[in-house]
Amino acid sequence: MRNAPEVITLEDLGIVRVRGVDAVRFLQGQLSNDVARLSAAHSILAGYHNPQGRTIAVLRLMQWDAEAGDILAVVPRELAGVVASRLGKFVLRAKVKISDESAGWRVSGLVDGTLASAGRPSLSELPSLLSAQSRGDGAVFVRVGDDPARWLIVSPADAPAPTSGHAVGDPQTWLRLDIAAGQPQVCAATSEEFVAQMLNLDVLNAIAFDKGCYTGQEVIARAHYRGRVKRRMQRFVSRDACQLAPGDSGQLADGRAFKVVLATQLADGRCEFLAVAPLAGGAHDEASATAAAATIVADQVSLPYSLPD
Repeated sequence: MRNAPEVITLEDLGIVRVRGVDAVRFLQGQLSNDVARLSAAHSILAGYHNPQGRTIAVLRLMQWDAEAGDILAVVPRELAGVVASRLGKFVLRAKVKISDESAGWRVSGLVDGTLASAGRPSLSELPSLLSAQSRGDGAVFVRVGDDPARWLIVSPADAPAPTSGHAVGDPQTWLRLDIAAGQPQVCAATSEEFVAQMLNLDVLNAIAFDKGCYTGQEVIARAHYRGRVKRRMQRFVSRDACQLAPGDSGQLADGRAFKVVLATQLADGRCEFLAVAPLAGGAHDEASATAAAATIVADQVSLPYSLPD
């Protein structure tokens, strides 16, 4: 897709830092994925949910220092303080410190390229599998996409940028790639709107159904084992020019109501978006749109993964 690497500064992403000998054990009781799987070579995607199973935030966890129990969670910057504060209420006697350290870290994306230059990892040294993680040049590199290949990069803000000297990309490019990959994000406008499976977190391996209890686990497990997930995140492209933003509601031409998860404007004014809606061909009663909802004529576009029936 690209012949040269592009580095994209992702200023809308922040960092929640969890440190202490009990960091893994503490997060294990709060997040949907198995935090014990986190390692120096493997990051994990996880949801943080309220007791009703609705997603407060989607986090990308990476290990910064295993010996110190130092874990970094990448979240939207606008939610970092909220997540740190809510998690902090449950620390009690656990030996762990939680803080919003967004100002102290740099979050970037590398798209379809190599960091081959003096002192930097070559393409062969960068993670080649999704969720694989590596360290180099004082930064953490996590593989988060395949088509095109892309990496999430986290480094201290006061350290030299590990990708300096490469072409600078547009943050909208990263957003379009997230949408094309069917990778959800929750922002302030949609926090606590969607149950985990509505965001396809189960399909994206962000939920461990064989781990112990965590906040929201009962609701999420019940939806999984009873197969009652009738609305899921799907990908659409509008036929006409329109503007959509996370949290916007509308109605598709076939009568299905939707709520936007992520959206981006295309060059011709049309909108490509991820939205939670009833699955095509299913009953629409649960999510019938109001008469005032705007009707959007849009074509459904395939995701790079299959949704459960």
